[in-house]
Amino acid sequence: MKKLLFQKFLKDNLKFFTISCFTIGLIVWVIKAVGFLDIVAEDGHGFSVYFFYSALSFPKILNKILPFVFFISLFYQLIKYELNNELLLFWINGVHKRQFINVIILYSILVSLFQIILSGYITPFAQNEARSYIRESGIDFFPSLIKEGKFLDTVKNLTIFIESKDTEGNYTNIYLKDDIGTFDKIKKSQIIYAKKGYLINKDTARYLELFDGKIINVEKNKITSFTFEKIEFNLSKFSSKTTTYPKIQETPSAFLFECLDYDLRIAEIENALDNYKNDLCKDKSVIKQELFKRFYKPIYLPLVGLICCLLIIKSKENNGYNYLKFSLFLLVLMVLIISEVSVRYSTYNIFGIYFFILFPILTFLIFYIPIITKFRNKI
Repeated sequence: MKKLLFQKFLKDNLKFFTISCFTIGLIVWVIKAVGFLDIVAEDGHGFSVYFFYSALSFPKILNKILPFVFFISLFYQLIKYELNNELLLFWINGVHKRQFINVIILYSILVSLFQIILSGYITPFAQNEARSYIRESGIDFFPSLIKEGKFLDTVKNLTIFIESKDTEGNYTNIYLKDDIGTFDKIKKSQIIYAKKGYLINKDTARYLELFDGKIINVEKNKITSFTFEKIEFNLSKFSSKTTTYPKIQETPSAFLFECLDYDLRIAEIENALDNYKNDLCKDKSVIKQELFKRFYKPIYLPLVGLICCLLIIKSKENNGYNYLKFSLFLLVLMVLIISEVSVRYSTYNIFGIYFFILFPILTFLIFYIPIITKFRNKI
């Protein structure tokens, strides 16, 4: 009977927890997806890139809301069971309150392990895959980006201005500024003006075919120019300004752990990794903070589960039951806020590290030991 009671409680809670996670996650995802429209409207990527980038952001959203949803689902379930006298069935059938608390803590530990997998492996993988769609995005976004009478600077190192455009895709009075780059400490750029032009595909690349214009080359204080009747300006070398290199949130956990050993194997890593990853490995405080967030922050969930279990201390008939609910609700919210804030300061100094590591453990013991002692011989 005891086993059946626990199975029903955990099944009900898991069902509510799962539905809540996906419902709230979808709401947040829709709001985020609207914001991601910028990668189409402003950064020039196709709708297929937008779709996959948006879809792969869902694990990150799920990881963010999981602690709060876990708290709400468990808190709500305990109150519901108490109001429906279902908790009374546990006590009548010989379930000790300390046994009930231990089961909930075990359940909380399993959920925290799931979040570790989600935050440590699934989310970084999904985020990196999302970024890869942007990295591999082609340049077919030019037709949708070029607007009449507007300067387009979405494309890196290139500014485009089109005075007018007809229904057949022909442009008139075209202005281009190509920031070629810096060579031998000398900045070079190129300005192109053409009376007309249009986009063409050639050898799987995109070109802007221009007619009757002028090219001005600017190199330090030296300016040269010449006219042309027809040229093809290669657009394939240009890309969107959207960030394409992996951010630390998108970096695999295995690589971040490897970076912690950077000083001991600096020569090996510098020979094996690109410059971006070398720079990332050198910022150890950021790496430690990210690893804390992925693998240690979920340890707060058993503490959340334990505090929620304090609802069983009093029954609904007790005058202080409503006050207990309100106090525990605020207490768990405070714990969740501390978990969010402390992870940001966990690597600033030694106090921040110790506080972030010890706070959930010590707080858990402060609550757990007196409760278990109190209910040792009670039902």
